[in-house]
Amino acid sequence: MQILVLYFSKGGNTRRLAEAIAKGVESVEGCRAVLKTTDEVSKDDFVASAGIVAGSPVYFGSMAAPLKKVFDDFVGIRKKMEGKVGAVFTTSGDPTGGKETTMMSIIQALLIYGMVIVGDPMSATGHYGTACVGAPDANARDNAEKLGRRVAEVAGKLNA
Repeated sequence: MQILVLYFSKGGNTRRLAEAIAKGVESVEGCRAVLKTTDEVSKDDFVASAGIVAGSPVYFGSMAAPLKKVFDDFVGIRKKMEGKVGAVFTTSGDPTGGKETTMMSIIQALLIYGMVIVGDPMSATGHYGTACVGAPDANARDNAEKLGRRVAEVAGKLNA
């Protein structure tokens, strides 16, 4: 089963968090993470995936334009995404930098795609998704792995 970890990263912090999420996905037997940037992803990647974990740095309290462009450009396949798992992550440059509003902007797009949204597990933060300020430290990477594992496990249950 394939889980797409989709992200935009300008400085590398969001990419590092995406890599930790992919590691968590891969920790679930039978699951494979496909790590793609907004420039690399295709409609086929969306359709072939049982879940999507989408991430962006905080840009004015919302997702970055390249991630929004993917959701806009792929709207024609949104009915094929119904019932798949969706989750989110973000990075910011400041502790009060809009991480939750950015995650909610991505969640809105995933809901419009008909996806089943999961947050990070209680063993992480038990909130909207995983996030960090600056480069992900060991705790943020651990929480990201937990989110990836949770998405893979929930997708497996929905596909059973």
